[in-house]
Amino acid sequence: MTRKNNISFFRMIDCRKSLLRFSVAHFLLHILFLLLIFSPSYSQDLHFSQFFNSPLSTNPANTGFIPDADYRIGAHFRNQYSNIMAVPYRTVSVFGDAQIMRDRLENGWLGVGGLLLSDVAGSGSLRSTKIYGSVAYHQMLGNKSLLSAGFNLGWVNKRIDVSSLKFPDQFDGIFFDNNLPTSVVFNSTNISYFDMQVGLNYAYFPTQEIYINGGYSVHHVNKANESFFDNSSDIGRIPMRHIGFLNAILKVNNRLILQPNLYYTNQTNSSSFVAGMMIDYNLSIYNDRQLLAGLYTRFGDAIIPMLGFQLSNLKFTFSYDATISSLRNFNQTRGAYEFSLIKNGFYKQTGDRQSLCPSF
Repeated sequence: MTRKNNISFFRMIDCRKSLLRFSVAHFLLHILFLLLIFSPSYSQDLHFSQFFNSPLSTNPANTGFIPDADYRIGAHFRNQYSNIMAVPYRTVSVFGDAQIMRDRLENGWLGVGGLLLSDVAGSGSLRSTKIYGSVAYHQMLGNKSLLSAGFNLGWVNKRIDVSSLKFPDQFDGIFFDNNLPTSVVFNSTNISYFDMQVGLNYAYFPTQEIYINGGYSVHHVNKANESFFDNSSDIGRIPMRHIGFLNAILKVNNRLILQPNLYYTNQTNSSSFVAGMMIDYNLSIYNDRQLLAGLYTRFGDAIIPMLGFQLSNLKFTFSYDATISSLRNFNQTRGAYEFSLIKNGFYKQTGDRQSLCPSF
């Protein structure tokens, strides 16, 4: 064999090795995605690293719980696995909530709101649309604490594009072949159901410089069936998800505010624990411009730095999930990034605004 043929031969071997490595990785990703579809009882709901900037999806008792405003609107975008998926997982959230009946209820008020969630998972194959309406009641307990309870009810639609899916029995050892027959049969590729969440919050503010808030919520209380296969079986029922959080706002001085946060969620055998702190630094004496910076960790999964800016009643925050789990060998630590935008607003007032909890 000539040297030229030798080089061509080894290049062909390297090319086959590369194709085999690519095929194996592609196969593993498809298996992971199919597990998410076929085994809903072992998968987790969508989540945001900036959970404190997505109040209505965290706990329905947060509806109308706005210490420094009368109403708010917000938007959230998360992009995940963009460097290992042809089409990454993308989640979009839009929400709005407001306080009402503050002048009719003694030391309390109602909160009403709405939430829209849209999620695309893997090559556009699995799409989810969720629309929720939520209500919460907030009651002052003396002058230093507040108790809140709320619930939401939503309509959920999930649909799947079967033509873009490849199944394990269509894997020939190197590639997925759509021409090969498959034993997977869908009863439906478009399903809808109702979903319900409930939650409680408690806030404690002994001084104007200290504020502590904790909450607990249960999601999927009605355990709806979201299977694309046999709807008569309980295997497709969504397991309840439990979420607990603890927030604090500590005013160090007129320039510096610390905001530590804890968040825990559990659904069947999956759980996540996030902890960290944001630092708000006032850039003006009127507190209408703030620089935001923070660092969080999702234990065993990611380190999450955050950076933001608040101008008057508009707050923008960016975060990045740097993977630290074994998945970093596939995504080179590039997990996900998020953007959030929140605007607070006030009603037209005939007098001073009644403040039922401290404002920073």
